[in-house]
Amino acid sequence: MARLVDNPDLAFRLARAIVSDIALYNQEKVKEGIKNDNIFDLLAEELKEGRDHFYTRVSDGMTNRDHLFDRAIVDVMIKQAGKIESPIW
Repeated sequence: MARLVDNPDLAFRLARAIVSDIALYNQEKVKEGIKNDNIFDLLAEELKEGRDHFYTRVSDGMTNRDHLFDRAIVDVMIKQAGKIESPIW
Protein backbone atom coordinates (compact mmCIF):
# COMPACT_ATOMS: atom_id res chain seq x y z
CA MET A 1 0.00 0.00 0.00
CA ALA A 2 1.21 3.48 -0.84
CA ARG A 3 2.29 5.79 1.96
CA LEU A 4 -0.30 8.39 2.97
CA VAL A 5 0.44 12.02 2.19
CA ASP A 6 1.17 13.96 5.35
CA ASN A 7 2.53 17.17 3.81
CA PRO A 8 -0.13 19.91 3.39
CA ASP A 9 1.44 21.24 0.19
CA LEU A 10 1.43 17.80 -1.42
CA ALA A 11 -2.09 17.15 -0.15
CA PHE A 12 -3.29 20.42 -1.69
CA ARG A 13 -1.64 19.49 -4.98
CA LEU A 14 -3.40 16.13 -4.88
CA ALA A 15 -6.74 17.81 -4.11
CA ARG A 16 -6.27 20.18 -7.05
CA ALA A 17 -5.51 17.27 -9.37
CA ILE A 18 -8.62 15.40 -8.25
CA VAL A 19 -10.86 18.45 -8.62
CA SER A 20 -9.28 19.24 -11.97
CA ASP A 21 -10.24 15.78 -13.22
CA ILE A 22 -13.79 16.24 -11.93
CA ALA A 23 -14.06 19.59 -13.76
CA LEU A 24 -12.52 18.19 -16.94
CA TYR A 25 -14.87 15.21 -17.17
CA ASN A 26 -17.95 17.24 -16.19
CA GLN A 27 -17.50 20.47 -18.13
CA GLU A 28 -21.17 20.82 -19.02
CA LYS A 29 -22.28 20.27 -15.43
CA VAL A 30 -19.77 22.87 -14.24
CA LYS A 31 -21.01 25.37 -16.81
CA GLU A 32 -24.66 24.70 -15.98
CA GLY A 33 -23.99 24.72 -12.24
CA ILE A 34 -22.22 28.07 -12.33
CA LYS A 35 -24.85 29.57 -14.62
CA ASN A 36 -27.74 28.40 -12.41
CA ASP A 37 -25.94 28.68 -9.04
CA ASN A 38 -26.41 24.98 -8.23
CA ILE A 39 -22.96 23.56 -8.96
CA PHE A 40 -22.69 21.74 -5.64
CA ASP A 41 -26.04 20.04 -6.21
CA LEU A 42 -25.19 19.02 -9.78
CA LEU A 43 -21.76 17.69 -8.86
CA ALA A 44 -22.60 16.31 -5.41
CA GLU A 45 -21.87 12.70 -6.35
CA GLU A 46 -18.64 13.49 -8.22
CA LEU A 47 -17.35 15.77 -5.46
CA LYS A 48 -18.15 13.18 -2.78
CA GLU A 49 -16.32 10.52 -4.78
CA GLY A 50 -13.36 12.87 -5.25
CA ARG A 51 -13.27 13.79 -1.56
CA ASP A 52 -13.47 10.10 -0.58
CA HIS A 53 -10.54 9.35 -2.90
CA PHE A 54 -8.60 12.27 -1.40
CA TYR A 55 -9.21 10.87 2.10
CA THR A 56 -7.80 7.48 1.09
CA ARG A 57 -4.56 9.13 -0.01
CA VAL A 58 -4.09 11.73 2.76
CA SER A 59 -3.35 11.09 6.43
CA ASP A 60 -6.48 11.52 8.54
CA GLY A 61 -4.40 13.25 11.19
CA MET A 62 -3.56 16.14 8.87
CA THR A 63 -4.84 19.48 10.13
CA ASN A 64 -7.27 21.23 7.77
CA ARG A 65 -7.65 18.21 5.51
CA ASP A 66 -11.25 19.21 4.66
CA HIS A 67 -10.23 22.79 4.07
CA LEU A 68 -7.58 21.74 1.53
CA PHE A 69 -10.11 19.90 -0.60
CA ASP A 70 -12.66 22.74 -0.33
CA ARG A 71 -10.01 25.28 -1.31
CA ALA A 72 -9.11 23.16 -4.34
CA ILE A 73 -12.76 23.22 -5.44
CA VAL A 74 -12.77 27.02 -5.30
CA ASP A 75 -9.35 27.43 -6.95
CA VAL A 76 -9.82 24.91 -9.73
CA MET A 77 -13.52 24.77 -10.44
CA ILE A 78 -15.13 28.01 -9.29
CA LYS A 79 -12.46 30.64 -10.06
CA GLN A 80 -11.78 29.22 -13.51
CA ALA A 81 -15.49 29.41 -14.35
CA GLY A 82 -15.49 33.18 -13.80
CA LYS A 83 -16.09 33.84 -17.48
CA ILE A 84 -19.45 32.02 -17.36
CA GLU A 85 -22.35 34.44 -17.03
CA SER A 86 -23.99 33.90 -13.67
CA PRO A 87 -26.03 35.76 -11.07
CA ILE A 88 -23.47 34.75 -8.44
CA TRP A 89 -20.92 37.30 -9.65
